[in-house]
Amino acid sequence: MNEITGIRSAGIDNTFYLIAGEEELLATRTSFRQDAEEFEGNFYRLWSPVTSKLSSMIIKNMKIPLRRTSRVLYLGAASGTTVTHVSDIVSDGVVFAVEFAARPARDLLTAIEPRTNVIPIIADARYPEKYPPFIDRVDFLYQDVAQPDQAAIAVANAEKYLQKGGHIVIAIKARSISITEDPKAIFQREIDTLSSKFKVLETVSLEPLHKDHLAVLCRY
Repeated sequence: MNEITGIRSAGIDNTFYLIAGEEELLATRTSFRQDAEEFEGNFYRLWSPVTSKLSSMIIKNMKIPLRRTSRVLYLGAASGTTVTHVSDIVSDGVVFAVEFAARPARDLLTAIEPRTNVIPIIADARYPEKYPPFIDRVDFLYQDVAQPDQAAIAVANAEKYLQKGGHIVIAIKARSISITEDPKAIFQREIDTLSSKFKVLETVSLEPLHKDHLAVLCRY
């Protein structure tokens, strides 16, 4: 990477574009120095849109209503890479990170070990009623799961944990729902399910980095 010569806000707390040569690289400001770039006394972790759908959404100028004080329910935490960036953003908030698959869950626990504002939940996102009892109401729900009933999962979790007026961001994976059906038809059906419970505010295609993926922002 070229030397960092400037910085500008990405419009979200603790989220910036680092200017390096002719590139602008998305990054989160962090209190952890490991794998971070230093600029003007602060540390920043580069956030690749290739590996993170949430990063791709931000780069595509989707309005992501995350704040440093947000309380986040994150469904589909996987190995924790994006979770750690959300942890950087909500530096004065908390992230409840839900993952069920054994291997990613182990990686998640390693990734978040030094972070006090991430609480791992080893549970199946399809059954929010089985989560541990210590999860409080949240104001932001983020979902990235490979299930055939993605919108229904978001609805079930929001109804149990999301406060009224809170926001949902879901990355709909068409090929996890059907490998033969037209993705546009899949997206519309999932949006219809979401709009039956929420106000759909914005939709953004995540092509070309994430094929057959659509990001949807809703308000409860």
